[in-house]
Amino acid sequence: MVKYCKYQAALHSFTTLFFNMYKKVGILLLVLITLSCGKKKKNLFTEIDSEWQFRSVKDTSWLPAYVPGTVHTDLLKNKKIEDPFVGVNEEKLQWITSEDWEYKTILRLEEEQLGRKHHQLSFEGIDTYAEIFLNDSLLLKTKNAFRTWNVDVSGKLQKENELRILLKNPTEIEAIEKGKLSYELPAGNRIFSRKAQFHYGWDWGPTFITAGVWKPVVLKSWDDIQLQDVYIKQNFLDKKQAKLQADILLNTTQEDLDENVVVNVLVNKEIVESKKIILEKGNRKYSIDFLIENPKWWWIHNLGEPFLYDIDIQIQYGDEVVASREVKKGLRTIELIADKDAKGESFYFKLNGVPVFMKGANYIPQNIFQPEVTDRDYKKLFEDVIDANMNMLRVWGGGIYENDIFYDLADEKGILVWQDFMFACAMYPGDVAFLENVKQEAIDNVTRLRNHASIALWCGNNENNEAWHNWGWQANRSEEEKAEIWGNYQKLFNDILLNTVSDLTNTSYWESSPKYGRGNPKFRTEGNAHDWGVWHDGYPFERFEEKVPRFMSEFGFQSFPSYQAIQYFTEKDSVDIDHSSFATHQKHNRGFALIKEYMERDFPVPDKGEDYVYVSQLLQAYGMTKGIEAHRRAKPYNMGTLYWQLNDCWPVVSWSGIDGLGNWKALHYKVKKSFENVLISPKVENDTLNVYVVNDELEEQNGALKLKIKDFNGKMVWKYNQQISVKENASQVVFRIPIKDLNFSKDAVVLVSDFKESSTNFYFNKPKDLKLPTQNITKKVIKVDHGYEIKLSSPVLQKDVFLYSNNKGHFSDNFFDLLPNEEKVLLFKTSTTSGIHVLIKTLNMFTD
Repeated sequence: MVKYCKYQAALHSFTTLFFNMYKKVGILLLVLITLSCGKKKKNLFTEIDSEWQFRSVKDTSWLPAYVPGTVHTDLLKNKKIEDPFVGVNEEKLQWITSEDWEYKTILRLEEEQLGRKHHQLSFEGIDTYAEIFLNDSLLLKTKNAFRTWNVDVSGKLQKENELRILLKNPTEIEAIEKGKLSYELPAGNRIFSRKAQFHYGWDWGPTFITAGVWKPVVLKSWDDIQLQDVYIKQNFLDKKQAKLQADILLNTTQEDLDENVVVNVLVNKEIVESKKIILEKGNRKYSIDFLIENPKWWWIHNLGEPFLYDIDIQIQYGDEVVASREVKKGLRTIELIADKDAKGESFYFKLNGVPVFMKGANYIPQNIFQPEVTDRDYKKLFEDVIDANMNMLRVWGGGIYENDIFYDLADEKGILVWQDFMFACAMYPGDVAFLENVKQEAIDNVTRLRNHASIALWCGNNENNEAWHNWGWQANRSEEEKAEIWGNYQKLFNDILLNTVSDLTNTSYWESSPKYGRGNPKFRTEGNAHDWGVWHDGYPFERFEEKVPRFMSEFGFQSFPSYQAIQYFTEKDSVDIDHSSFATHQKHNRGFALIKEYMERDFPVPDKGEDYVYVSQLLQAYGMTKGIEAHRRAKPYNMGTLYWQLNDCWPVVSWSGIDGLGNWKALHYKVKKSFENVLISPKVENDTLNVYVVNDELEEQNGALKLKIKDFNGKMVWKYNQQISVKENASQVVFRIPIKDLNFSKDAVVLVSDFKESSTNFYFNKPKDLKLPTQNITKKVIKVDHGYEIKLSSPVLQKDVFLYSNNKGHFSDNFFDLLPNEEKVLLFKTSTTSGIHVLIKTLNMFTD
């Protein structure tokens, strides 16, 4: 070992003497002195992502495999199965789950890496039950797809090594675990496996209980010091100063390591702190305090700049930075406020001391086979989220703890994340082994994600509490049995997960979403709510306006996906909604009946499948925006609306606003308007027209309110102009008038409201009761950069104009109203340069 330079101690003392007066000079001198003490080697990281093969254990021949990947996708890429998303292939592929599978690769090492003293294999995601062998020696057994499994392979590596992973059939293991209980827990055998619960089928997703190496496998090699973790803790923040603490976890393996090590803290490439540490053998935490003067705060994108500092922690050993970790850090304060008040109990988020209304949706994994999701997919999704004026996503508890890029993008784009732990719609075992497995899962993921400014909340589960109390799960159970099941719930969600969050981070924790479901009247007055009275109970959309909770974290309504998605899974050029493939692509047993029932209430019901798909999307958007705007009008009583659901994991009929191919439905286009920071939202209440303006900006809004009632031919029926002021971060009624004072026919007029940059069209009747005229639309298509400009006009009102094309691309606006004698200009973004064919539908086509 290279010994500590004898003259360094004296010089370091000299440096320290002047450090406070000449901080930057002192830091630089300290680093230069350290650099003079001999050559050290950097830690090495090698991702093992090539030369993989796989097979069923029943087979003798091996096929090429992709890691990260899954058995299903590897079979598909080798053309051993048909596309799981097409037709009824889901049903045909269930045999895959019942087999054991094996993966292997050859790990070849260069002398430089092989010569390091210490080596660790890190398996960042194994789905789920695996035995892992290195050169035929058993290294590890795994039992949790959400954990990172590390194993020391020092002294076991050669120049050429065989790494083999045997993946066991989860259903057999689950059956064994189930047999250990004297009673049956609800929700099937999935509860025994710590893997994505939605793999077992949901009312929007397929059943593919897949297996695989779904995250990277990395070989980590080092000599004396391994940097295991960095946590940048924010201890104090105001406009003048941020007091931060870098908690650094180092693994030192030498008994006699007396070398001085320096930890450098760089902020935006400049050293702000440097500290000499004396290492102790084993895993040890070292803390370094540092300051950022006049800090820039991180904000959600709709209220400010999501500014991130580049913080680089460098471990200087001898003359080399042997390890480093870069953290993108946003400085902000955020807390969940759930306090008793005169109306019940609040539920809102306070960001940087400001109560903020949360606008967004519930997010599920983007593909049932997660490794198929690319960085490009993540970037597009966040572009779609920002474009729709959302500021929060809830990562739902039946999916996965998302990849790092998801949270990186949330930080960068200014989107807050409500993060569920991965438990959903079930009661879970409470044996010691299961609870310890979950504890390590929680530690892994809270530790991994705690540096992210975007993480606003950790939530224990999705609907477990609600289900136990209101879904009949306690029926026909003894008191002893119920006490044990509920006691295990308490251990998991009010002990292990709660304590893990509070021990490892300062983020708020919430036991279960919702606090109360629709079966308890308190769902309107306390905590957060999931209201499925619309859809599951068949209540009309007006329920959303009548039953407004304090925070709505789930509510939804189904629609068909895009024409392209239907054509994809039916393998037909036309849109056939009676195709046999809907047997697997509509997962709700009453789904089609409910869509029709609601459509008959509020919309005309077309005969053609293509038209029916179009109106189903209008229906979904109509109902959901009715709820969103009711929640926003109720601000500050209600302080959040997260609808179910943002996206799909495959092409399917579902509650999503973005379908399984990434196409925007009417819902996503419409919520873009309903989520604007300044929203005009008229509402007829008690025979009075009330015009609300909701202002999410942190400044008062002043300007002219312009109201016009026009008939569908463009004739002015009534108008009103007034200068108004709308308080910051508030909702207020800015105009009201009794309906009897307005002389018009409700079925033939539209109220057009304008204030500043916001404009809204409001109708006094349901869509099916509007007397919409039939008239052609004039269309002009002009080639421009990045696509085609489309200009539309009509002498009459055209309601819910839908543009579609066989050319691949995206319309900047769609499902909009075209007002009489006004030109609408939009962009069709596409790579096509040889011309496009744009078709149009409007609701006018289906009214009498």
